[in-house]
Amino acid sequence: MKTLLPAFALLATLQSCFLGRAALNEPLDHEVVNSIQPGTSAAEVVEKMGAPDEVVQLGRRTAYRYSYSIDKSTGSYFILLALFNEDTRSDRVWFFFDENQTLTHSGSTFNSHRAQFVMFPGSDIHDPEDAKAADAERGIK
Repeated sequence: MKTLLPAFALLATLQSCFLGRAALNEPLDHEVVNSIQPGTSAAEVVEKMGAPDEVVQLGRRTAYRYSYSIDKSTGSYFILLALFNEDTRSDRVWFFFDENQTLTHSGSTFNSHRAQFVMFPGSDIHDPEDAKAADAERGIK
């Protein structure tokens, strides 16, 4: 038994785990995004949303992109076995303006609140019940 104790102590030092989280930009407010309707000027959009992450010229028209992303990662090392998972989700909004800088339409997706810490590869990170609960918590219908 005394000879096994050092071996167990050594094995205990060879395992580790970690959790990581990284975010890019500020979260987007879906209520503010939904309040911006066609006919709004580009200046009003910038006033409500702040500076866009990207401005794309589309001929005489323009598109503004706003985004926020969050990345949650987990990992565990056991001697020769390593498990690692990463889940990155984003909120993204595009506003499209005509040649007079008037909003014609927009498109958005809000998924950043669905990012999860998942330990084992093959875990279902797209469970509809989990998504529904996360949407309700954030106030998205």
